[in-house]
Amino acid sequence: MPTFEWKGRRGDKTEGGVIVAENKEAVRAKLRRQQIVVTQVKEQGKEIAVPLLRGGVSAKELAVFTRQFSVMIDAGLPLVQCIEILGTQAENKVFQKVLLQVRQDVESGATLADSMKKHPRVFDDLYCNMIAAGEAGGILDTILQRLSVYIEKIVKLKRAVRSAMIYPIAVLSIAALVVTIILWKVIPTFAALFAGLGAELPLPTRIVIAASNFIGRYFLVLVILLIAAGFAIKRYYATYKGKRVIDRMLLKTPILGIVLRKIAVARFCRTLGTLVSSGVPILEALEITARTAGNSIVEDAIMATRKSIEEGKTISEPLKDTDVFPPMVIHMIAVGEQTGALD
Repeated sequence: MPTFEWKGRRGDKTEGGVIVAENKEAVRAKLRRQQIVVTQVKEQGKEIAVPLLRGGVSAKELAVFTRQFSVMIDAGLPLVQCIEILGTQAENKVFQKVLLQVRQDVESGATLADSMKKHPRVFDDLYCNMIAAGEAGGILDTILQRLSVYIEKIVKLKRAVRSAMIYPIAVLSIAALVVTIILWKVIPTFAALFAGLGAELPLPTRIVIAASNFIGRYFLVLVILLIAAGFAIKRYYATYKGKRVIDRMLLKTPILGIVLRKIAVARFCRTLGTLVSSGVPILEALEITARTAGNSIVEDAIMATRKSIEEGKTISEPLKDTDVFPPMVIHMIAVGEQTGALD
């Protein structure tokens, strides 16, 4: 159904928002039932959402929404009213439209988790399953608070990783640019000077001059090859085998591999801990954690762990067979299982 923007008055107060309905008359009828005098109704055009982190909704926006939602539920406000208020104040049009549809589904009798599952690009499996656990256990406010903390920590982690990577990437990029300019423009000048002297040049100097001549002659070809290689790697990474080959190479890369491994382990521990403490069954929690691992090798290791648990083993046993998780993490998980304090 189309979405309409509306403006109107309720008493002396001017209001506005968006609503999903069959036509303008249906919009006016709905708003009249809410004691709103409609002054303007306009159908929204088909907007192109700019993808951020979650299909037009950033993780930061989701964290703010979740924290505010938690506070409102804890204060005793009705669920539908909470979603309506948060949807009205949302500045992001994509998020506003999603919350409007969620509110209407809840009003129609659907659970909050089922309503959110219809929008997987905004509310992922982890989010929806935790909401379902909160609804089933009557602790929705607590679950929302945990979710907001979890998302905020993920945002901080991504920001920290991005900040840590900016400097080395910038240095390497500038170094590559400088070397290219030297080989392409500066070395030919010296090569002509050396040729005029007629002296025999050392081997390293001849290699540098040969490299300069090669780059100068085939510069455009090299640029095209680099672009083609980038596209080829991207296509290969999209395949099942290619994704695992590249992810394994990244984990074994010096320095970068250590950073990626630590990020994967931190994400695994935080995600699994949040799900288990929220009452999500361990097998389902592991499956969700695997999908959010961010690395196919780590994902395979977690799914192997899940399969082993189905066969009656502990979580820590199959983790020992992988080279992804450090011994300390495995020992801590084993202690958590033995003491019943895994979360």
